[in-house]
Amino acid sequence: MVKNIASQWLTAARISPTALYTGQVWQSSGRSIPELKSMPASALHIALAPSMFLSRSLGGPTLEDFLLARHDLIDHHLTELIESGKVSQVVEIAAGLSPRGSRFVERYGDKITYIEADLPGMVAQKKKLLAQRLSVCPNHHVQVVDAFADTGPESLDALVAQLDPKKGLAIVTEGLLNYFDQDSVLNLWARISHTLAQFKHGVYLSDIHLQAQNADPLAQAFVAGLSVFVRGRVHLHFETAGHLQLAMESLGMACQVLKPSDYAAQIPACSGKGADFCRVLFARPASAVK
Repeated sequence: MVKNIASQWLTAARISPTALYTGQVWQSSGRSIPELKSMPASALHIALAPSMFLSRSLGGPTLEDFLLARHDLIDHHLTELIESGKVSQVVEIAAGLSPRGSRFVERYGDKITYIEADLPGMVAQKKKLLAQRLSVCPNHHVQVVDAFADTGPESLDALVAQLDPKKGLAIVTEGLLNYFDQDSVLNLWARISHTLAQFKHGVYLSDIHLQAQNADPLAQAFVAGLSVFVRGRVHLHFETAGHLQLAMESLGMACQVLKPSDYAAQIPACSGKGADFCRVLFARPASAVK
């Protein structure tokens, strides 16, 4: 028992606090799987509960509100893409402790190929946690990728070389963009655009925070607090959805910027007070848009 607890804390030391907290939000809301449960994540979630209660009491956003809204909205569109037959391959970059790969493979079996991609330390830990699932699901993979590498064995190009360009591909990033500066994000999007253009049907899904939706004093205080929590700056790259769409168009991508509350009737999590603290991108190569 003591050895198991010590092992969990050692693992947690190698995982960012945001990954731990988000993982616990998915656990406590019934969206995750038992293998991804951890005591450090639970402890962090409990420690932040008073701050989240205060923010909610003041009418402000909470981490849980927008974490669940973005997660469910991405899931909603990924489900539609798979069930329509447009996508049968998924790459989730910076998957962290996300349960999405396991849940989608459980649901769709060998109809899809799912790759959870991350940096070496996270990949090693997740392979241990999902060892039994991976051993019985040859179409479910956990592999190393450096999303910001131009070339090399850990680049996005090398990762997708194993996939079938005659089938559709969805690339997902959740909880990644706002921790990098604008130039880094634009370079990442350029790689994603280039990659998706090689596939029969290519789609990119991601969350992002915009300046216009985070301009009031309470939201700014929340962003400042979030920056302290993640031990670094939280970047709000674009003022409005229009600015974001122009940036993606310059990279050859046609982009819709989805407001979670517009989906509240379909997705309960999108009705939370802080659901619109973020937006969800739905982008495709411009050449594929009629």
